[in-house]
Amino acid sequence: MEQAVIVHLPLKEGQFGSERECADIADLADRLSKAIDDHNVGEFDGDEFGGGRCVLYMYGPNADRLFEVIAPVLKTTPSVRGGFVIKRYGEARDPAATEVRVNL
Repeated sequence: MEQAVIVHLPLKEGQFGSERECADIADLADRLSKAIDDHNVGEFDGDEFGGGRCVLYMYGPNADRLFEVIAPVLKTTPSVRGGFVIKRYGEARDPAATEVRVNL
């Protein structure tokens, strides 16, 4: 079963963020991907910008373990304040999959 950790970040500068915000998020994505790879807990699958927010997608067999690995990276990144994480326990197409929200 594939589980997910989905990070929702507010953008402060426009619908798609400023160049600086996008660069900061790209750096964050690199650090998240490295942490996930180093601990072999899943994969970083990409991002989506628009509507004044950025969403980062990560998948693996255990959402709690995946979150445990990325939480220290998120905590050291000031730009995530005001965002939140969704831990999804189950497939995206499963309407019964449990989701837990964690505010950042």
